[in-house]
Amino acid sequence: MTALTNHRLQYRLLSILLVIFAALPVQVGAQQVPPPETMIIISSIAYNGNKITRDQIIAREIMFAEGDTMSKSTFHDLLEKSRENLLNTSLFNFVTTDLQPNADYPAETDVIFSFTERWYIWPWPVIEFADRNFNSWWSENRDLSRMSYGVLLKWDNFTGRKDKLEMMARFGYSELYGFDYTIPYLNRKETLGLGIGAGYGRTHEVPVMNMDNKLVYYKDDQQYIMHAVASYLSLIYRKEIYNTHTLRLEYDYRDFADTLTEINPGFTPDGRPKLQYFSLAYQYQSDFRDYKPYPLNGHYFDIEIVKHGFGLLDNGGLDVFYILTTFRKYFQLGKRWYFASGLNTKFSNDAKQPFYMDRAIGYGRDIVRGYEYYVVNGHNFGIFKNNFKFALLPQRQFDINFIRSEKFSKVHYAFYLNVFFDMGFVDNLYPMQEMNNTLENTLLIGYGIGLDFVTYYDIVFRFEYAVNRMGEHGFYLHFRAPI
Repeated sequence: MTALTNHRLQYRLLSILLVIFAALPVQVGAQQVPPPETMIIISSIAYNGNKITRDQIIAREIMFAEGDTMSKSTFHDLLEKSRENLLNTSLFNFVTTDLQPNADYPAETDVIFSFTERWYIWPWPVIEFADRNFNSWWSENRDLSRMSYGVLLKWDNFTGRKDKLEMMARFGYSELYGFDYTIPYLNRKETLGLGIGAGYGRTHEVPVMNMDNKLVYYKDDQQYIMHAVASYLSLIYRKEIYNTHTLRLEYDYRDFADTLTEINPGFTPDGRPKLQYFSLAYQYQSDFRDYKPYPLNGHYFDIEIVKHGFGLLDNGGLDVFYILTTFRKYFQLGKRWYFASGLNTKFSNDAKQPFYMDRAIGYGRDIVRGYEYYVVNGHNFGIFKNNFKFALLPQRQFDINFIRSEKFSKVHYAFYLNVFFDMGFVDNLYPMQEMNNTLENTLLIGYGIGLDFVTYYDIVFRFEYAVNRMGEHGFYLHFRAPI
């Protein structure tokens, strides 16, 4: 046997051994490496139904591009994330996806996104009361003379670029006239946006102090006791899908009636009835929620740094600095069970703040449930909220046949039962004992049960029964997600 023949036999034997070893499962330590996943190639991406929204605005939210190659599991994860991103733009009521594999090359697939666009022009009627919220007005006076009315023209997706225009004209007890315009993308890379706005308001009634844990109002039916002019310019930076930076410059002018500073000398800095000042604010948002109006999965974090007063204008030495933070986490515990937890905090400088700026618990969404009728002012605060939730009726949809436009005829809705527990604390560095604000510098606890109704156009109704630490209880109505 020649040397060449020997080499051929050795080569064939080596080849057979390699085939045998290749067929055996490979182990790393004690774990077996799974077989490679099926790969997918994105051959094309198409859009249907976006009559107003421009293609590049949609493409900005999609987490893959034409020509990308990835595993099948990764692709389906990114496909669902992209669908959630598009729903969170608030441009569409429904977003569906369809895959069309290539008959000749099964690894290649076409992706088709189909949209039901929203109705974008809303002349909302405005009916507001001089109280902090609907629950306070309903429980304390129900005085229709303290009502303001008007119209808010809200034009979403103004030019098809996800931009928003708002114009307000409110008359009656508290007047307000103004506009806001925000466009998220100005440059080709779609990373820089701009916001601009201005407004003028005047009112017959203003909260002038906090006594017995409730706001005390001063009103003059004959004259307006506060005039305010405000304007702002903001720069928005969003390089990634889930993270946004906003820098905002504001100018404010306030003209208060002398009576307000006579009743409460700390109402304004140095008791001055007229103020004008600049403010600078920076906000960072990291938003991974599955559905912003009513999240069930994901997490959210933001931090806002604000400075009022820079010593440039006549403002009585106004010097207010604070940091606001929010963190919320959402879990799915089971098939229809969910849990959410949120923490809101505020930390301020030690300088004594004017009353009309000294806000803590009881304003906006910074509420401990069960204390809707109270306000707690102070420099620093923390709110810890928790919700256990059961999908009593998971999201469903139906068609209203007699409405021709699918912008309104195609409806989704859901009902959720929930049990909640909230805690809060306000640190007031300058408490005034004579005001009897016993909720300052003490632990606030509230708990209860509720029913939430969620439907299209970001509509949320919450019906809650809550009990607070003082043993008070009652029913409350809210119009946004609890956490």
